[in-house]
Amino acid sequence: MRTVRRYDARPSTRRRSSVARAALLGALALVACRDGVPLLGPPKPSSAHERYADALDRAGLSRTALGRDWVAAAQSAIRQPLTVTLPFREAGYFAASEARAVGYAFTLRAGQELSAVAETQGAPLTFFLDLFRQTGDTAEPLDLVASADSGARADSSGTTVAARLVHEARRDGVYVLRLQPELLRSGSFTLTLATEPSLAFPVEGRDSRAVKSFFGADRDAGARQHHGIDIFAPRGTPVLAAARGIVRSTSPNNLGGNVVWLSDSERGQTLYYAHLDSQVVTPGQMVEVGDTLGFVGNTGNARTTPPHLHFGVYRRGEGPLDPYPFVYRSTARPARIVADTSGLGTLARSRSRVSVVVAPDPRASLVARVPAATPLRVDAATGSWFRVRLPDGTTGYLPARLVEPAERAVRRSDVASGTPLRDGPAADGAVIETARGGAFPVLGVFADFALVETTEGRTAWVPSGRLK
Repeated sequence: MRTVRRYDARPSTRRRSSVARAALLGALALVACRDGVPLLGPPKPSSAHERYADALDRAGLSRTALGRDWVAAAQSAIRQPLTVTLPFREAGYFAASEARAVGYAFTLRAGQELSAVAETQGAPLTFFLDLFRQTGDTAEPLDLVASADSGARADSSGTTVAARLVHEARRDGVYVLRLQPELLRSGSFTLTLATEPSLAFPVEGRDSRAVKSFFGADRDAGARQHHGIDIFAPRGTPVLAAARGIVRSTSPNNLGGNVVWLSDSERGQTLYYAHLDSQVVTPGQMVEVGDTLGFVGNTGNARTTPPHLHFGVYRRGEGPLDPYPFVYRSTARPARIVADTSGLGTLARSRSRVSVVVAPDPRASLVARVPAATPLRVDAATGSWFRVRLPDGTTGYLPARLVEPAERAVRRSDVASGTPLRDGPAADGAVIETARGGAFPVLGVFADFALVETTEGRTAWVPSGRLK
């Protein structure tokens, strides 16, 4: 898809006067830091996003229309996020004329480490990355759990890491990542989300494919449950420290036989190694990741089974946790972006009647069903999908093949002289100008309004009933 025009849902905002824009830019300069010290002084909120918002407020920018929009966009992004499956990659565009943010919801398991990286090309652009966990509390439904580190870093290819966030999930649940740029800056970005295990694999030369018995499986005819995972390997295979810590105990027991209890003080949890053929560590010993603790065997109640390591994770106040997410390393990679990214940020329209969904998946929940020739703002691309914005602000995904550029009119229609040309498809939309009459190119239709191109090359909305 060829780049045609940047599409602004509010042309009046796009035409902000150069004087007002200069004033806003001047005020924004006050929120910057000099030698690492905020010019406006303390107090300092807890995240870069909050510090920026606080500085906007103290500079008086939160009382401007664009400042209010920036704060509102931040809240809307986490309250109404899109749904994605990890690993995930998206290429997108933010326009300086709009205050935008986007939220992505996904599931994390306790023990998984999330990596979120926002990259830009060309001139540096400040992005804020913040991670929230859904709490289930109606009063406080989201809990901020992590924020991106600050400072852009460029590599030799010209790609700049604008923001990077790494977070180890301590609880299973739905998490929401918010991506938002600073005010009055345009730029393209690529966001990549992926997970890694937080612990090293505890058996030398093996990976999660060697796990043959899982957490929660019945034991002793249902009398108890399996509080770990079983990793099968030949007898004598080295058993390794999955984390840095202190050996707490090596005392044998009836179920586990020869065991090692390793205190992972960094995470406030204990790792349990059972059925060892033998141990090579002693209580009180400090070990590093990868150090040998003992060797695979089948002692304890595993005497009738092939040699394996029983591996468990325990946390004070929570009891046993499923160790699998702590050690599972996925081989999946984000879908390659095959949708045409040359039209990001431009005006486009639907080729036919199409469903806009909450996730880039044909099985995802429906957001809206729109007819052919519906104007769209193409905000981002992932895989073979576009993330689009409808004229009423509704956001979702649709197949890129069902989108076409709006460089040609679908028809030409006469607009009566004196007809108000508005900045949105609503009767109370701001009037951009008054039509002088004549034939206008119609670029698309939404609800009871048509998007037309004026004689000055701008876009405006006209009630469909005023077209002839």
